[in-house]
Parts: sequence; C-alpha cells; structure tokens
Amino acid sequence: MSQTLQTALTYAGQRLLGAGIEDFRREARILLAFVLDIDALQVSLRLEETLNAEQSAELEATLSSRVARVPMSHILGYRDFYEHRFIVTHDVLDPRPETEELVARALSAPFQNVLDLGAGSGCIILSLLAENSSAYGLAVDQSTKALEVARRNAENLQLTDRVRFCRSDWCTGIPAERFDLIVSNPPYIHPAVLKGLSPEVHHEPKSALTDYKDGLSHYATIAHQVHGFLAPEGRLLFEIGYDQGAAVAEMLCKEGYRDIAILEDLEHRPRVVSCRARAEKT
Repeated sequence: MSQTLQTALTYAGQRLLGAGIEDFRREARILLAFVLDIDALQVSLRLEETLNAEQSAELEATLSSRVARVPMSHILGYRDFYEHRFIVTHDVLDPRPETEELVARALSAPFQNVLDLGAGSGCIILSLLAENSSAYGLAVDQSTKALEVARRNAENLQLTDRVRFCRSDWCTGIPAERFDLIVSNPPYIHPAVLKGLSPEVHHEPKSALTDYKDGLSHYATIAHQVHGFLAPEGRLLFEIGYDQGAAVAEMLCKEGYRDIAILEDLEHRPRVVSCRARAEKT
C-alpha cells in the first residue's frame, strides 16, 4: 500500500523518537528528502504526493540504520563543515562543529604552507586551503582509507593542485620541510569517557577518537616531533578537550614553545591551544 509523504514523515518521526533521537522531526524530514533525492525544504510542499514501493523500502532501510544509531553523516554520506560539504564514511572521524574553531583560529594569521597531522576526512586542511587561495598543504594520516576520503574531498573542492597526501604515523614518515602552520585534532578522548558517549560515536573509528591511554599522549608525541617541521615563526594549533588546556599548555612549555595560549570557543569553553615555534639556538 502506497503512503503519502505526510504519512511517511509522521511514521519516520515516530520511529526516531522511539529510538531516543531528540531532534527526530528534523532528522525525519532530512531522511525522507534523502530517499526522494530532494531538498529537505521541499518536503513540506509535497506532502500529498506518494512514495513508490522502492522509495518506501529505502526509507525503511534508512530508518533502521538511524534507529541503530548509525550517524546521520554515514547514512547521508556527507557532513557540512565550515562552508563546505565533505564526504564522510565510517573510516574517518565525523567532522564536529567545535572543530570549526580550530579552522577559524588558524585563519587568524597569514600562512603559505600548512601541515595537518591526523587529517582524516581532510575537513581542516581543505577548509584552510579553500579560504587561503595562495597556500599549499600536506595532509597526513596513518589510515590509507582515511586518506582516500580526504583525496575525494580535495577533488570535490578542486584543491588537488594545492594539497599533497602522506601516510605516516604523525611526523615519522613525512618529507623534511618547514611549515608556517601546523594543525592537529588528535584523538584526545580518555578511554574511560568514551564508553559514556552517544551511541553514534561508536560507529566511528576508535583510533580517531582515543589514544587508549590518558587522552594526552598524542599531544606529547606531536609537540616533540614537529620542532624540525615548524618554521622559525611558525604556529602550532591543537584542538583540545574542554579540560585539557592546562595539561597541553604545560607540555608545550616544557618543549620550549613560545606564546602559548588557551583559546575558547563561542560557548566560552577551552577548545584550541596555540603556540609559536621555540626560539632557535644560535
């Protein structure tokens, strides 16, 4: 039996509400639009239309995935981030709105070449290059599959001529060169905290979320390794967890970095730690 879009929308909302999804009305509309391959705003204008059997089956499959708490980005295949749409798969971290603060802070000063350590989908470095049309960059990740996603995003944004990709465990395998900007959003969630996060998080690669230690070990590794890759007046910026600012700042201080600052996001939570290269010995 065929159903109208109105009936399908109500049904989808009920399924999502029953699964404990708070924003069930908006998500129901987005998923229905996804199945119909239309803009979500058009759903309200077509409520009397009917779904065919194939569309109804696809909606059911899509709802089953979301009820199982598969992230919306994995179902839709993308996430909008800092003015651009990025391909997202289960092989990369789902870009978060909070990470836009790292991009904004990185853009607050000029740069010509940027290194992104743990690039994942490429959302950070590609957003930076899209905003700075004269800059070049190197995206580094230890995951081959993540780099494949980042390459696809670079192609979509027509940035392939300004970004290179390298598979490496942080700095251990990258070519010797200097960057005036290095950014990283390393896995920083404490493994004990990870267990209590939303079910959606557990569909993402664990290695992109936690260091399986104290949530701080990757900051220490990167801070120690990047000295030889940071230009004399270059900047290093990390995204951090809300309670990690002091610990990361202390690491950077011990490593000799200058102008260390803990920066807040729009909700006044510590979100980024920035610093400049340590003074070179004469």
